[in-house]
Amino acid sequence: MPGTDSFLTADDISANSCSLDLRFRNLIYQISDEELLVLLDKTRLGIYAGFDPTADSLHLGNLLQLCNLRRLQSYGHRPIIVLGGGTAMIGDPGGKTAERKLLSKEEIERNVEGVLPQLEQFLDFSLPKDQNPAVLVDNSAWLDELRLTDFLRDIGKHITIGQMIAKESVKSRIERPEQGISFTEFSYMLLQGYDFLQLYNSYDCKVQIGGSDQWGNITVGIDLIGKIAGGKAFGLTSPLVLKQDGTKFGKSEEGAIYLDKNKTSPFALYQYLLRSEDEMVGDYLRFFTFLAKEEIADLDAKRSANPKARDCQKALAYEVCALIHGEAEAKKALAATGALYSEDASLLTADILEAVSKDVPKTLFTLRELEEGIELVDTLAAANLAKSKKDARTIISQGGAYINNRRADASDSINRKDLIDGRFILLRRGRREVNLLEFK
Repeated sequence: MPGTDSFLTADDISANSCSLDLRFRNLIYQISDEELLVLLDKTRLGIYAGFDPTADSLHLGNLLQLCNLRRLQSYGHRPIIVLGGGTAMIGDPGGKTAERKLLSKEEIERNVEGVLPQLEQFLDFSLPKDQNPAVLVDNSAWLDELRLTDFLRDIGKHITIGQMIAKESVKSRIERPEQGISFTEFSYMLLQGYDFLQLYNSYDCKVQIGGSDQWGNITVGIDLIGKIAGGKAFGLTSPLVLKQDGTKFGKSEEGAIYLDKNKTSPFALYQYLLRSEDEMVGDYLRFFTFLAKEEIADLDAKRSANPKARDCQKALAYEVCALIHGEAEAKKALAATGALYSEDASLLTADILEAVSKDVPKTLFTLRELEEGIELVDTLAAANLAKSKKDARTIISQGGAYINNRRADASDSINRKDLIDGRFILLRRGRREVNLLEFK
């Protein structure tokens, strides 16, 4: 971490520019004042991002801001995580087309217990005070104590209805009368703005970061700090992290990719990232990894020269899996991937198949069925790797069927000799479609 003085030295800046790194990684989408980029390189700032515990695990969409805070701490800034125990009671309309489900206090407390360890693993809270250790606060500490009349009088009077309606998060909902927006969610931006004011006063926090859907909420906080505290604060947003179908990552979205290994296993996370499209993988490498600029540039060049090798996807999957779950889990996911999708039968072990059995499609058979052998054509169809027996015959004739990584032919059937650990057989169609046959 560069230096411990209040200002970085000229050598620190030229060798390790925070603003240049943010630009290289395409992390600047909106910025309230270009002066912030100068300050990021010249001084140490308190910088916060908020996470509402609306589920008991964060997801891949949250990872970008966690990485941003970690990156900023590496440049000597003080990251402040606001856990929204108070704002989770209200619900942020940003990025949503309909009202969120209101959570009880008990549900939020359970979610906090799940999310806290995930937040704490990304930042260094143990640094000496003069080296800007990370800070974790829960906004319920001040929001739960607010008196409504005091809040409306002291805070509400500084923000006009016109300003609030003009914010995209509100405007987009009002323009859909069939969905609309309740006063509860309409008030969310005032509460988040009040969070920023509280942090400015109590923690000398001058910067809020977030996804681009948070811009309206961030600017309300900047306005409140200027009007009430007479100070200057800044906002910076990064692009929203989108799934490969162009929709936003989220906890409530179908197929959410969670940071909790019990909800999304390291292997499932690895596989998801390994399937990243070429058009998106360059951004993902910049957003989610701490690879050096030169390493990323080298991977970009490899992708251009030979996209089929998928070097970028392999690096992304490994680095993110290691970041979230540790090197040991990343190595296991790498080994399992090699075992399941290669033509090396020796790589398949009972331990690997047991480890991935919850994450790959599985078909159950009885050992009795195996006594006389099961026709490969029938098995491909039963395992949904072929649409019909006719389709299965075509797959086999074209060399696209594999039994335990061994290419099968028309004379093959599934037999007891194929069992791994007396229990599993791996059936694969082509390079990527697998089904784990389990025999009991």
